[in-house]
Amino acid sequence: MKEMMIELFADYRTQIVFLHIISAVVWVGGMVAMRFAAHNSFLEIESPLHRLERISHALKRLFAIVSPFVIILIITAVIMAVGLGFRSAAVDANGNVIDDYAMYIYNLVHVKEVIWMLMGANLAAMMFFRSQADKLLVKGDAMGAKEKLGRIGKFMVPVNIALGVVAIYLGVILRSAY
Repeated sequence: MKEMMIELFADYRTQIVFLHIISAVVWVGGMVAMRFAAHNSFLEIESPLHRLERISHALKRLFAIVSPFVIILIITAVIMAVGLGFRSAAVDANGNVIDDYAMYIYNLVHVKEVIWMLMGANLAAMMFFRSQADKLLVKGDAMGAKEKLGRIGKFMVPVNIALGVVAIYLGVILRSAY
């Protein structure tokens, strides 16, 4: 499997890096657009119920758009991490560090992976809360739906935006390392 990923990356390096970058851009950019552009437009809707319905619908569409890109991001991250040989440059077969700078880079790869995993878990939680908000709206519980959707907009999306920016920055550092 490892050899296959190394060969795949060697043969399709540019395409894999492109898919990885465009996936990050769509995911993080979509959240930025939703939080800072669409959110302000939603505030202009006078009916609180209609506003909540529009927010929930927009989030549903955003999540449907970004979900395939999250999967692509994960797949390309694994292929790049293995294909670029970060581990083999940092440690020998016994796990002993053979190059301090390579080990630093290898650790950055893991930090970036953890960030994307946290973002993925946060995205899954946002999808769950949005679904719950929809069910509350159907039941006529606008206050409950507002609480669920408010948590997404006020806390969860901004956290993912910040984490995404950090992950993209680490990607730039890693890109310059090879």
